[in-house]
Amino acid sequence: MKKVLLIILLAGLGLTEMKAQVEYKVVTVVESIVPMGLGRSRIVEATSPIDYQNFTTSRSDGKDSNQGKVKRGDAKIDNMNETKLLNFYSGVGLNFQNIASNDALITSMVNKMAKDGWVLFTVNSGVESAGYKDNAGIFITRFIFKK
Repeated sequence: MKKVLLIILLAGLGLTEMKAQVEYKVVTVVESIVPMGLGRSRIVEATSPIDYQNFTTSRSDGKDSNQGKVKRGDAKIDNMNETKLLNFYSGVGLNFQNIASNDALITSMVNKMAKDGWVLFTVNSGVESAGYKDNAGIFITRFIFKK
């Protein structure tokens, strides 16, 4: 009986250890704020793994860096999912139907991630615009999921 209890305890500890490992996934939504529908709006999800350490260097005295030896092109991945979204602006201004449509597409993506076992951990967003009277830019939102 003691052996059975010990085996059950060890199996339970093994499952607990496996569950303690957390995985994160970032999905980025880029929505164009360029008038006349000229911009590109997308949901972008990387599907290729990449190790950031291959592009990281260390400084010993705060001045010397080997970043010049790191090639930006090597950091680009080839495999990703790309979902087309609508632009915020149409020919006459802000298009609320486009915004509602994007909300429906983003909700669909979040629901699919949840069905696949991902939990929405946090959301970060920001807007890029060149400045005063600039009618071009992007609204970017990063959804960070974990499981």
